[in-house]
Amino acid sequence: MIYFDKVSKIYSDKSVALDTVTFTIEPKEFVSVVGHSGAGKTTLLKMILAEEKPSAGSVLFESKNVHKLRRSEMAKYRRRIGMVFQDFRLLPNKTAYENIAFAMEAAGRTDEEIEGDVPHVLELVDLANKIWSFPHELSGGEKQRVAIARAIVNQPDIIIADEPTGNLDPINTFEIVQILKKVNDLGTTVILTTHNKGVVESVGKRVITLDRGKVIRDDKHGKYVL
Repeated sequence: MIYFDKVSKIYSDKSVALDTVTFTIEPKEFVSVVGHSGAGKTTLLKMILAEEKPSAGSVLFESKNVHKLRRSEMAKYRRRIGMVFQDFRLLPNKTAYENIAFAMEAAGRTDEEIEGDVPHVLELVDLANKIWSFPHELSGGEKQRVAIARAIVNQPDIIIADEPTGNLDPINTFEIVQILKKVNDLGTTVILTTHNKGVVESVGKRVITLDRGKVIRDDKHGKYVL
């Protein structure tokens, strides 16, 4: 599904963010990407989203070079990816329902689809009782569940979760990991970046470890070793 072929990224100040990185992510995999700050995790995600261009090498999605897509193709490609962020990025003046509906409207979904899918996806993340709550009325864990619901509602092929538990306590962290595992079990590829050893071990799936831009480990079953 995703293939990094000898990808390097060197910035104008000569700092090396990625150094000859090669790996494949298969459909329906759950992959945790770990490493210290500055290891290259954020740059790697930006490469998948085609927000950064490699200095060398190629990033392929279903055999297409994502950095050579035309503008119309790029829009379609990015719609196949759902994003979850550490800081939630919910619209503060919109309810949980409206935050998710807004993402569906942006994707061109109909009012009927929105009315049917939003309650269903909130139920999937165990938040059906908070459908009309505003972000300021939600806990950190609840905000992140709304953010996950928003990311999955348009049925993307891939969910990228960038440090999704970074602002959460251990109980909410565990719950978010369980929801992401559920999303993966339903057939969505999940790519998770994290500093949290406990998260990696509770997922128990493949782990790619980055250090100074290089892949130093690629384990099929979750271990956080640095």
